Amino acid sequence: MDIEILADADAVARRAADHVATAARAAVAACGRFVAAVSGGRTPWLMLRALADRDVPWSGVHLLQVDERVAPEGHADRNLTHLRDSLLARVPLPEEQLHAMPVELNDLEAGAAQYAATLRAIAGTPPVLDLVHLGLGADGHTASLIPGDPALVVADRDVAVTDGYLGHRRMTLTFPLIDRARGILWVVTGADKAPMLARLRAGDPSIPAGRVRRDRALVLADRAAAGPTD
Repeated sequence: MDIEILADADAVARRAADHVATAARAAVAACGRFVAAVSGGRTPWLMLRALADRDVPWSGVHLLQVDERVAPEGHADRNLTHLRDSLLARVPLPEEQLHAMPVELNDLEAGAAQYAATLRAIAGTPPVLDLVHLGLGADGHTASLIPGDPALVVADRDVAVTDGYLGHRRMTLTFPLIDRARGILWVVTGADKAPMLARLRAGDPSIPAGRVRRDRALVLADRAAAGPTD
């Protein structure tokens, strides 16, 4: 696990955008496409806005979601709503290359299976993503892999549906899919994340984030999240 500490959330967002853009150019040059999954959150929206100003071969990009809240289309709690506002309204990504989680279906388990099929169609069997972008919750969760949730132990599926958490059920990528990614980008900002970032850096498997593979990971954190010793 490589770790970079930057001054503040804006600096983290800019550095993350540079990393994603570089990865996209390399993947498209090598394979003709770049397949990435992104998470939600305030700093990630800053990252995506910055990414809109970078040199990215958008015609070769396929963009997926790491997780999504079960809520109607356009709802303020939906990651997709902010993804559209922060990035998609600003770049020429073909609409068919944005792959939104189907959380509006009545049968969420069928929706998870449908999204897993989409992953296979885009990224092979089993699907291997070029980059997975993750955040870190103050309770140690990442994606929507939440302490105590049954999705934590899903080992035979790439997409799962969670129980309720902060008012919503979620659809999420699972550990097997995340761990197959060619690269993992953590974006962590804010003093409230400092205790969990320390545990992530230590590889503490008692928190969900600590169970993600480390050898292909880059952590970008601000000074507040890094804590007083850094």
